[in-house]
Amino acid sequence: MYEFDIKRNLTMLTDFYEITMANGYFKSEYKDTVAYFDMFFRTIPDNGGYVIMAGVEQLVSYLRNLHFTPDDIEYLRRKGFGDEFLSYLASFKFKCDIWAVPEGTPVFPGEPIVKVRGPVIQAQLIETMVLLCINHQSLIATKANRVCRAAQGRAIMEFGSRRAQGFDGAIYGARAAYIGGCVGTACTISDEAFGTPALGTMAHSWIQLFDSEYDAFKAYAEEYPDACTLLVDTYNVLKSGVPNAIKVFDEVLKPLGKRPKGIRIDSGDITYLSRKARKMLDEAGYPDCAICASNSLDEYIIRDMLLQGAKVDSFGVGEHLITSSSSPVLGGVYKLVAVEKDGETISKIKISENVQKITTPGNKKLYRFYDKSSGKALADLVAFNNEAIDPDAPYVLFDPDYTWKKKIITDFEIRELLEPLFVAGKCVFEEKDIKDIRKYCAEQIDTLWDEVLRFENPHNYYVDLSQKVWEKKHQLIEENRGY
Repeated sequence: MYEFDIKRNLTMLTDFYEITMANGYFKSEYKDTVAYFDMFFRTIPDNGGYVIMAGVEQLVSYLRNLHFTPDDIEYLRRKGFGDEFLSYLASFKFKCDIWAVPEGTPVFPGEPIVKVRGPVIQAQLIETMVLLCINHQSLIATKANRVCRAAQGRAIMEFGSRRAQGFDGAIYGARAAYIGGCVGTACTISDEAFGTPALGTMAHSWIQLFDSEYDAFKAYAEEYPDACTLLVDTYNVLKSGVPNAIKVFDEVLKPLGKRPKGIRIDSGDITYLSRKARKMLDEAGYPDCAICASNSLDEYIIRDMLLQGAKVDSFGVGEHLITSSSSPVLGGVYKLVAVEKDGETISKIKISENVQKITTPGNKKLYRFYDKSSGKALADLVAFNNEAIDPDAPYVLFDPDYTWKKKIITDFEIRELLEPLFVAGKCVFEEKDIKDIRKYCAEQIDTLWDEVLRFENPHNYYVDLSQKVWEKKHQLIEENRGY
């Protein structure tokens, strides 16, 4: 786990109303109430078919270091909070139970991807950071996976550090991009922190500094003969860049028994230029010299370039990936769904004129059904925590909105997706190597049908409610309609 994460205390990174509500709870009869909160999202960025869960490790780091410092307490005193409440904050111990879907898992609208149970003051206080950690990295991991799928097996490198929204956006965005499928990042500190491979060669300034493009290429090849990739578009790709690269390959690398790694094209009509460059490299005896493309790429441009016959072996993708610029928000929310009272769990609901904003009440778990023969994911099911599904019996799934739409599934495997992170405030999270998370993500994406993976008009993957959850939800809607 990143040392910077472990040492940095972000307890005060919270919306101020979390503090005002905590103070109100503290002074009320609900001070010791145990509450349940769900994090979920309602829509998928880019009108896509899925979101990739990410950011769990940073959420765990935040929670492990959750405490108010003397400076925090003094600041809150100046904001007008009383001594008794401040004494509570100064000495409280984290006691919540927390579950989350593992990083790298495809998740879908309406289902709980983080669940929190604990004293309402604490469970409410962590809302902002739960959302911040998961929303940001899940957004970038999802965008990265779309870009990687557009490349059809060609390598994608994350090149967006300088255009990220702040240094945390660059560092954690690079981590998320690697989970989503990128082979590495230009962000050096992310490699140091998480093991996301740092990649890169030169900028145009390297070539400009030398007296000639040839001199620049020659100096680089002499210094890095085993990893020689040359940027060929500083002056003219076809008349200068590629010919000078070939000359250096011949004069510097070939006598050493070395082969060039590649060239990079960062401007112009890359589809046209890559085809011409490929022909020139092949004729010069370098069919193994890869061509990398960069320059404000996204999944749609990459897809179109390949459809048009671009001869590109890898892509560097910057601002459109690290900011998910085409759809820059994952709107995850954090809602109260139940409280404990007199030994019972009482379901709670939020009702809205906007039906999408009506919450699903209760202490719940999340199941995923897989077809035994194909291994493909069939549907997800939100059920009460005390409900068990018999994997050997047929199960009836139904659309929560159009309840007459039913499907009986048989011969399936079932998996609970929410895994414990904290039990009574004690961390039970098992840290995973970033490469294992990336591999797991690829495996899980492969369980989705092609129809769900489409860029345009993807199939709606079903997130169903159990009969008991559906009935409770509609009971509470009726009871709270106000007439």
